[in-house]
Amino acid sequence: MSLNLRSELLGAWHSTRPGQSPATVLRQHHAIEHATVTIIGRRAPGSQLIARSDLQGFIVYGDVETAILQASAEEALARLQAGEAALAVHPNCGTNLATAGILSGLAAFVAGSGRSRSLWDRVPSAILGATLALIVSVPLGRWAQANITTTDRVYGLRIASVTKVADGPVVRHRVTISV
Repeated sequence: MSLNLRSELLGAWHSTRPGQSPATVLRQHHAIEHATVTIIGRRAPGSQLIARSDLQGFIVYGDVETAILQASAEEALARLQAGEAALAVHPNCGTNLATAGILSGLAAFVAGSGRSRSLWDRVPSAILGATLALIVSVPLGRWAQANITTTDRVYGLRIASVTKVADGPVVRHRVTISV
């Protein structure tokens, strides 16, 4: 992205959400996305959805009725605004996967390093280190979601629109959030 286009986009963004950084806006949208996917999962068990947040709102990939998505997004936002902060954290979030991958990779590297031992002596240590890191990553991933990648402070926001995007092989919807 050119610097000029980036400046224009961020400038336009700051004029619509004065006083909020793009990171804060993204964290808000991420929380609403999680809450929406959680509510859809309760309304339509077995739904297989993937979602991705951005500065306009979020996109939901997967087969879901537009009306169900609209109602779920509105309920999710209302419940977050009413104080249900737990809805901002989702067990299948990419933050959990990234936390697990980074921790287990680092643990395997550290535990398996050292030239004084043979490869066969280092492999069990690397496996043990990676396994322990995976166990620790579960609560750490939830903490990272709650404190770094989402925020339940979504006051003053509203679901502006939910639009089905019909181009491509995968059904997807754009959920736009505004003030």
